[in-house]
Parts: sequence; structure tokens; C-alpha cells
Amino acid sequence: MRVPAKLGATLTSYILKNRLTARERFPIALMLEPIHLCNLSCKGCGRILEFSQNKDFMDVEECLKAAEECGAPIVSITGGEPLLHPEIDKIAKGLLDQGRYVYLCTNGVLLEKTLDRLQPYPFFDINVHIDGLKPTHDTITAQEGVFEQATKAIRKAKKLGFRVCTNTTIYKDTKPQEVEELFTYLEGLGVNGMLVSPGFNYVENTNDVFLRPEDIKQRFGFVYELSKRFRLLNTPIYLKFLTGEKTLRCTPWGNPTRNTFGWKSPCYCITDTHYQTFQELMEKTDWDYYRSGKDPRCKNCMMHSSREPTAVLEGVNSLSDMWEMAKWSFS
Repeated sequence: MRVPAKLGATLTSYILKNRLTARERFPIALMLEPIHLCNLSCKGCGRILEFSQNKDFMDVEECLKAAEECGAPIVSITGGEPLLHPEIDKIAKGLLDQGRYVYLCTNGVLLEKTLDRLQPYPFFDINVHIDGLKPTHDTITAQEGVFEQATKAIRKAKKLGFRVCTNTTIYKDTKPQEVEELFTYLEGLGVNGMLVSPGFNYVENTNDVFLRPEDIKQRFGFVYELSKRFRLLNTPIYLKFLTGEKTLRCTPWGNPTRNTFGWKSPCYCITDTHYQTFQELMEKTDWDYYRSGKDPRCKNCMMHSSREPTAVLEGVNSLSDMWEMAKWSFS
């Protein structure tokens, strides 16, 4: 199965519970950014530009409280580089003890040294960012040897019994053949699944490596075809949205972001303000405006963090979609 049975059951139960109580808006996954410091300066990273001077970090209690406030069954620990946080092991364990499904996102540079502080767990995935084979990935990360460090850490993590997935960003110069070779290589390492994201231009990052929306629609047809052969974790509904075959509105509250400044509004990519509580975020953000796509900063956005919740909550509107999602889940 692409999605662990327990996670699928938990997510289904959570969605049904919220719908039965007529809750209009509720989160699917919390994007937790306990630290914004990073040990790399990747070409496609907006966080480097937005928060490069922020040296603060959230303590363990703040992180666990944020998860309780939000209530989402899934927590994605991101950043920055989360492994730079001095108590990242305590944060991960505390979230798992709450019953959350946890994804720890990392560039992999510090992973091998950190594994002895972490424990394998059925609801714990280490998500390693890999943007291509060695020459491409080291170019994107602007540092020689990062590919070798990350893949060596993946091998060790799998040997120790950890669940590991990867995340790959498709950029303007990404070649389909290399993506296929990369997926073959990663499956050979034993990864549990692979995520794919389009690299698009947004307000905090204007680097000339990005795809335009029309480019994404042309380029992601081959990714959809690869999803039939490889264990991609993106839903087929979202991949069809990227090709232009499906229409998915943004669900900005689906993956709320909590960082050192508070609850980031309105979404992961855009920062207008920060609120001190999750309730304030939900009540004071003009969700209808941002969902409409009228904000010029939303022009190029095809972000998985805003569209995958839509695919889960609204995307299955036909028998063919339901059948495809069922085949994807159990394949």
C-alpha cells in the first residue's frame, strides 16, 4: 500500500468526524517549523530569503502545544533544517506520543549523525529531499557531496528499520530520463515512497530555475505515467491537476504553518502576518479571498500543500476518481 493502512483509517475517521460535526474548515496536516536556520543555500528555497536572519527556535513544549491546538492527525516537521534543532528527537517523540503521524523533513546532511537519537516507529517517516542524481542535486544545493551524504544516510536509516520517503522538486532544466533513473535508484535503496513537487516562481524566490504554470502542465504528464510504475505518494488527482486535466481550488487552511513567530497567515508560501493562536488564524484570515486566487501572489501557485488537502477533501467527485484513488491507495 502507498499509504499505511493505519494512517488511511485515522485520516478517514478524522475527516468524517469533522464533517459530522459540520465543521466547515479543519486542517489535515500541520507544517511545523521549529527552526529556520539551514546548513545549505538551495537555489529553490524561499525560506532562505524570508527567514535567513531568524536564529530563534521553538522549544519542545511550544511544538507539542501547537500540535494540540491544531489537532491535525499529521505533522510535517520542516524548516530550515530541523536536524539543527538541539531537541529535534524530543519534538519527534512528543508528537508521536500524542498519536500524530510524523514526517521529519531533512536535506540529509546531518541525518546519519542524528539517527542514533531517533527511534523507528510505524507512524514516523523521515523525508529526505533529493532533487536529482549526484551532479544535479549537488548543483541545486550549491554544495559538493550532498547527494552522497543524503543517500548514505538513507541506507543507514533503512538498515536501522526507519521508514524513509523522499521529496523531489522538478525544475526548468530537469530531464524526464533523469527523474526516471532517480526513482529507480531510490527504490533500490528501499525507500517507502517518493513525493514530487513542481518548482514554481513565487514572491519570495525569483531564481531563474523555475517552471511556469504552462510548463508544469506540459512536463507533469510524464510524472503521472511514472506514478503507475513507482511508489509516488502524490495522489493521482493532484498529479492530474498539475497536467491541467483536473481543477483543484486551493485549501490554504488544510496545511497551516506554525513557526517561531506564531501561526503564519495565510499559507505556507505567503506571509501577511502571524497570529499567536490557531483559533485567531482560523477566525481572522480571509480564507475566501485567498482561496479565490485573486491575490496576485497566488498566480503561479500549484503547491502540493494547498492542493493535496483539496484532493483529499473534495477531489473525489466521480466514480472514476474514486476508483483511481482506491487503486492508488492499495497499489
